[in-house]
Amino acid sequence: MNYFVTGATGFIGRHLVAELLKRDGTIYVLVRDGSRGKLDALVQRLDAPAGRIVGVTGDLGKPGLGVEGFDEPIDHLFHLAAVYDVEADEESSERANVEGTRHVAEFANAREVGRFHHTSSIAVAGNYRGVFQEDMFDEGQRLPHHYHRTKYESERIVRDMVQAKTLVFRPGIVVGHSETGEMDKIDGPYYLFKLLQRLRAALPEWVPLAGPQGGQTNIVPVDFVARAMDHIAHLSDDELPGDSFHLVNPEAMNVGEALNEFAKAAHAPQLAMRLDQNVTNAIPAPVRAGVMALPTVKRIRNQLYHDLGIPPAAMENRDFACTFDARDAQRALTGTGIAVPPLSTYAPQLWDFWERNLDPDLFRERSLASSIRDKRILITGASSGIGLETAVKIGEAGGEVILVSRTREKLEEVAKQVEAAGGTAHVHPCDLSELEDVERLASEVLEQHGGVDVLVNNAGRSIRRSVKASYDRFHDYERTMQLNYFGALKLIMAFMPGMRERRSGHIVNVSSIGVQTNTPRFSAYVASKSALDAFSRCAAPEVIGDGVKFTTVYMPLVRTPMI
Repeated sequence: MNYFVTGATGFIGRHLVAELLKRDGTIYVLVRDGSRGKLDALVQRLDAPAGRIVGVTGDLGKPGLGVEGFDEPIDHLFHLAAVYDVEADEESSERANVEGTRHVAEFANAREVGRFHHTSSIAVAGNYRGVFQEDMFDEGQRLPHHYHRTKYESERIVRDMVQAKTLVFRPGIVVGHSETGEMDKIDGPYYLFKLLQRLRAALPEWVPLAGPQGGQTNIVPVDFVARAMDHIAHLSDDELPGDSFHLVNPEAMNVGEALNEFAKAAHAPQLAMRLDQNVTNAIPAPVRAGVMALPTVKRIRNQLYHDLGIPPAAMENRDFACTFDARDAQRALTGTGIAVPPLSTYAPQLWDFWERNLDPDLFRERSLASSIRDKRILITGASSGIGLETAVKIGEAGGEVILVSRTREKLEEVAKQVEAAGGTAHVHPCDLSELEDVERLASEVLEQHGGVDVLVNNAGRSIRRSVKASYDRFHDYERTMQLNYFGALKLIMAFMPGMRERRSGHIVNVSSIGVQTNTPRFSAYVASKSALDAFSRCAAPEVIGDGVKFTTVYMPLVRTPMI
């Protein structure tokens, strides 16, 4: 028996090939000329005997797949190659899902093919309401996303063009292996795993939460899909109960229930109270759409999605308005032991595999060098103490620093240290207690360097004197405010517009633990530091949507030349 498989090195494809290897016959795999390495890896992974898996050079993007010199008869052609990603652009989805399927149909019609097996998706149901049966297809449903549309169009092409006996498989939302948890990418429910991880870090597991129940979802493990496809594909015509099969969980659940199963696996708080969709649906649709379109709401939503790594399209298409009938698939699988296990039995495996292998934080560079790469960092008070040490550390990481303090000679010495450590340094003397000089500095930096990516307000003046001893020393309060507050504020106001325009910036204020402990005899110093803290707390929420962040470092008593 001969098999021909497209998308064999993909996630579902390689599990299907593993099932086909249990049968007799040769498995021909479509492979691009430059992707032979993936095929070799598949053969090695499956420990396939020599000659059982044979690569056929071709390209989904070419008419008839661009296959030449292949004349073997094909008993079963499995078409799995497609773009299964809602993040993919429409052009890529169209090219792979629609035109690619057309080329596979051309290839099949030009050869002797026993059966054509098309891997579609429950996404073809779009926003259909009610029960979507296996023999349903064009029901006038709206297809809200280009992924839905291209999967619908690919199935339509197969129905209209392919001359061989055709079976259509519509898997649900495919997740990792039910025993190992293995998955190849973050998709579907995995987008919510980072949210669960953050909740686990912030709250005890027993804290009850409230949230939306959501619509219907249907999650199936990849091993069920592969085994079901393999078994049904080999049934005789008399044994087939139909020609379209929903490979779904007949016991569907809503999004809130599924989220709770993953929360249990993650030891995160669960939704103790789930609000039915009818509650939110009671609000007129135009009102809901108007609220969601408000600029502030959109900024908050987009920032939240960005922080959690959730594509907006994934959230907009997270559930279905219908349930999926799967009676034909169940009849075809009767007596085989092939069934969808309860999510509760394999959610821990999915979570464990994600947290060990797919969590984006595992691949994030955490070094100082990666954080400051291609960034211009201005440090005030850079000639000694905390400022000097910070500049040298950045230099050791290969960073670029703009050094600011009153004395040029001292700054030039620091610049030599920074450059000797491997960094780049620029010297800009300035008296930060003189606001006119601060304005000059800001203009000079903007003209010569084009702006600042990170501003470190480190320069400061500390005065230790009791209130009783300060009755006739009002200038102490003026001096600390002038440098610690007004000078720093002037720089923030100068560089923030550029940061907001670039949608990236970081302002670091070196404050004091005295702000938190109300240290006696430091009223002048602590008051000036508190003023900058209060400004930062108020300004931060205004600019976070523009990618600008504030950080305040509350330093203890540090042994520097200032003391």
